[in-house]
Amino acid sequence: MSTLTHFDAHGQAHMVDVAAKASTHRIAIAQGRIDMLPDTLALIASGTAKKGDVLGIARIAGIQGAKRTSDLIPLCHPIALTRVAMDFELVPATGDQPAQVRCSATAETVGPTGVEMEALTAVQVALLTIYDMCKAVDRGMTITDVRLMEKHGGKSGSFVAGT
Repeated sequence: MSTLTHFDAHGQAHMVDVAAKASTHRIAIAQGRIDMLPDTLALIASGTAKKGDVLGIARIAGIQGAKRTSDLIPLCHPIALTRVAMDFELVPATGDQPAQVRCSATAETVGPTGVEMEALTAVQVALLTIYDMCKAVDRGMTITDVRLMEKHGGKSGSFVAGT
């Protein structure tokens, strides 16, 4: 197992020095979901939520979240994102599965450090935005299963969840 990189020889937290790392094309894909009542999903699908276009606002919030990751996560480097894409899937309730919105974020850069945290932050912020916009009708929504699905580029190579 690798050692943790955010601690120095004395156990003190520090920002990792990436100056000597090669700039490469890096991409990360994260996903998550928010479970909700079927009526809440119908409200989102119809575009008639009181606060406006839930998924449109969540898409912008996710992109903004990716751009602000280094402001939120203390030891993340500010990076120049070349692309952030947000995708949403509305999934109706079936059997024991609640209604849900699934969210996926893809973040890309060319640089010396990865974009996993940006993709994960984008998903979380988008899902939190959906919660915020719909909480008046469904306070029981649950954000769950946020995780890194893929990352490519850099010295450590590729990671694909489940492989």
